[in-house]
Amino acid sequence: MRIIKVNTLKEYRTKHRETEEQLRAWVGFVKKAKREKPAAIKKQFAKASILGSNRAVFDICGGNYRLVVKVNYGHQIVYIRFIGTHLQYDKINAEEI
Repeated sequence: MRIIKVNTLKEYRTKHRETEEQLRAWVGFVKKAKREKPAAIKKQFAKASILGSNRAVFDICGGNYRLVVKVNYGHQIVYIRFIGTHLQYDKINAEEI
Protein backbone atom coordinates (compact mmCIF):
# COMPACT_ATOMS: atom_id res chain seq x y z
CA MET A 1 0.00 0.00 0.00
CA ARG A 2 1.09 3.54 -0.63
CA ILE A 3 1.24 5.90 2.37
CA ILE A 4 0.29 9.56 1.92
CA LYS A 5 1.87 12.03 4.37
CA VAL A 6 4.48 9.56 5.61
CA ASN A 7 6.66 12.61 6.39
CA THR A 8 4.20 13.42 9.17
CA LEU A 9 5.31 10.22 10.88
CA LYS A 10 8.99 10.94 10.23
CA GLU A 11 8.66 14.37 11.85
CA TYR A 12 6.70 12.96 14.78
CA ARG A 13 9.16 10.19 15.55
CA THR A 14 12.01 12.73 15.45
CA LYS A 15 10.30 14.71 18.21
CA HIS A 16 9.06 11.64 20.10
CA ARG A 17 11.96 9.18 19.96
CA GLU A 18 10.12 6.50 21.91
CA THR A 19 7.80 6.05 18.90
CA GLU A 20 10.56 5.66 16.32
CA GLU A 21 10.95 1.89 16.30
CA GLN A 22 7.23 1.12 16.18
CA LEU A 23 6.42 3.78 13.59
CA ARG A 24 9.25 2.57 11.33
CA ALA A 25 7.98 -1.00 11.66
CA TRP A 26 4.38 0.07 10.96
CA VAL A 27 5.42 1.97 7.81
CA GLY A 28 7.48 -0.97 6.55
CA PHE A 29 4.69 -3.42 7.14
CA VAL A 30 1.97 -1.28 5.55
CA LYS A 31 4.06 -0.53 2.45
CA LYS A 32 4.38 -4.27 1.79
CA ALA A 33 0.74 -5.09 2.54
CA LYS A 34 -2.21 -5.46 0.22
CA ARG A 35 -5.52 -5.11 1.96
CA GLU A 36 -8.89 -5.43 0.33
CA LYS A 37 -11.11 -4.86 3.36
CA PRO A 38 -11.01 -3.70 7.00
CA ALA A 39 -10.95 -7.26 8.34
CA ALA A 40 -7.46 -7.67 6.86
CA ILE A 41 -6.19 -4.82 9.04
CA LYS A 42 -7.73 -6.37 12.14
CA LYS A 43 -6.17 -9.72 11.26
CA GLN A 44 -2.66 -8.22 11.08
CA PHE A 45 -3.07 -5.68 13.90
CA ALA A 46 -5.27 -7.30 16.56
CA LYS A 47 -5.37 -4.15 18.70
CA ALA A 48 -6.33 -1.86 15.82
CA SER A 49 -9.79 -0.33 15.89
CA ILE A 50 -11.81 -0.19 12.69
CA LEU A 51 -14.04 2.89 12.51
CA GLY A 52 -16.53 4.23 10.00
CA SER A 53 -15.45 6.41 7.09
CA ASN A 54 -12.72 3.87 6.21
CA ARG A 55 -10.70 4.88 9.26
CA ALA A 56 -8.47 2.66 11.39
CA VAL A 57 -6.77 3.48 14.68
CA PHE A 58 -3.49 1.86 15.71
CA ASP A 59 -2.01 1.75 19.21
CA ILE A 60 1.61 2.86 19.23
CA CYS A 61 4.00 2.21 22.13
CA GLY A 62 1.60 0.17 24.22
CA GLY A 63 -1.32 2.52 23.68
CA ASN A 64 0.48 5.68 24.78
CA TYR A 65 0.10 7.05 21.25
CA ARG A 66 -2.58 6.72 18.58
CA LEU A 67 -2.25 6.69 14.81
CA VAL A 68 -5.40 7.36 12.76
CA VAL A 69 -5.43 6.55 9.07
CA LYS A 70 -7.97 6.63 6.27
CA VAL A 71 -7.74 3.72 3.84
CA ASN A 72 -8.73 3.64 0.20
CA TYR A 73 -8.84 -0.10 -0.33
CA GLY A 74 -9.54 0.08 -4.06
CA HIS A 75 -6.45 2.17 -4.77
CA GLN A 76 -4.35 0.65 -1.96
CA ILE A 77 -3.64 4.04 -0.37
CA VAL A 78 -3.31 4.87 3.33
CA TYR A 79 -3.68 8.52 4.36
CA ILE A 80 -2.16 9.59 7.66
CA ARG A 81 -4.87 11.61 9.42
CA PHE A 82 -3.53 11.94 12.99
CA ILE A 83 -0.64 10.92 15.22
CA GLY A 84 -0.58 11.96 18.85
CA THR A 85 -0.79 10.95 22.47
CA HIS A 86 -3.74 9.05 23.85
CA LEU A 87 -4.85 12.25 25.60
CA GLN A 88 -4.72 14.23 22.33
CA TYR A 89 -6.59 11.42 20.57
CA ASP A 90 -9.39 11.62 23.13
CA LYS A 91 -10.01 15.22 22.03
CA ILE A 92 -10.58 14.48 18.33
CA ASN A 93 -13.27 12.76 16.30
CA ALA A 94 -11.29 10.06 14.54
CA GLU A 95 -14.08 9.42 12.02
CA GLU A 96 -13.97 13.03 10.82
CA ILE A 97 -10.35 14.09 11.09
